[in-house]
Amino acid sequence: MILSSQYSGLPGIASLRDVTTRLSPDVEVAEFAGQLFFRLWRASNTRTSEALKTIGLTPALFGLLNVLGARDGTIQQQLSADMGIDPSAMVNLIDELEREGLAERRRRQGDRRAWEVRITAKGRRRLQRARRLAQDVEDEVLGGLNADERGQLLTLLRRALVSTPPQPPWRSEEGD
Repeated sequence: MILSSQYSGLPGIASLRDVTTRLSPDVEVAEFAGQLFFRLWRASNTRTSEALKTIGLTPALFGLLNVLGARDGTIQQQLSADMGIDPSAMVNLIDELEREGLAERRRRQGDRRAWEVRITAKGRRRLQRARRLAQDVEDEVLGGLNADERGQLLTLLRRALVSTPPQPPWRSEEGD
């Protein structure tokens, strides 16, 4: 399903055409991966943000909820390291999920120094909705690629990410 038709008429929800432009005919501009990544990220992030807002999430909260949904409880410190998120920003994200009843944090059995974070049943239901919304956005943004090409793109992006030089953890001041 295409998001622009799903959300047409809702205030504050722009169509993909409103947030993207045609590729530059300048080979020197269009050939830099960073420029293309930025434009693709912007189209995807803008739409994802708008869609997730309709169910009370941000991209950062969705990312965290998605990781929690794939694990059967995890240590808060480990989450921070695995996701590349500053520990203080992680605390704030988990606090927000807890306030909404989407996750719970408790002392880890056998290690009272560590906090374990788990997704709740309400969190799993919200995550299912968020995944559908994110998939709709991805279908729209990557609509020019067939299923095989999308698989190749994901494979190449994962490979590139593994070889990326280290960077400082994400901080909430950077925004979603």
